[in-house]
Amino acid sequence: MAKLATATRSPALAGKSIGGQGVSLKVLEPAGRMSLRARPAAVAALSRALGVTLPQKSKTSAAKHGRFALWLGPDEWLVIDEAGADLLADCSSVKGLHSAVDVSHRNVGIAVAGPNAALVINAGCPQDLSLQAFPVGACSRTVLGKVEIVLLRTGEDAFRVECWRSFSDYVYGFLSEAARG
Repeated sequence: MAKLATATRSPALAGKSIGGQGVSLKVLEPAGRMSLRARPAAVAALSRALGVTLPQKSKTSAAKHGRFALWLGPDEWLVIDEAGADLLADCSSVKGLHSAVDVSHRNVGIAVAGPNAALVINAGCPQDLSLQAFPVGACSRTVLGKVEIVLLRTGEDAFRVECWRSFSDYVYGFLSEAARG
């Protein structure tokens, strides 16, 4: 009888972290992620189903019980659940027109924290990260070096960088080099 081979997906950059020079980088645990597109008529029902209010203004986010909804465009959000919950199941009963796509394995999250966190990110990101322009809770789709990222400010000196798995080595390497000075 033939033996079955089982493939196990290893999280990208699993266990990597560095610290020093006023900043720390930590690869975040795998999370549930969903790319959500919806017409305005479906937003209220989707917000109820997800348990977090989908923000309606640019550069804003909402969070509740480890679940984040990041506004990426007038009809687009990135929803992240740190516990890895099935976000698609939560949206399955919503009747309003929407598109929900599981992108959990596509993205990798990297926490950048410390008094020099904004400086490290700004080494490759043109976004104004002053607290006045990018306050806690602000988010945007932007670039870091040569790749697209989604950036969320989680604290005065803390950020969550979301990037595609295929670019995660580049993003982590870029941030590591910037953190070294």
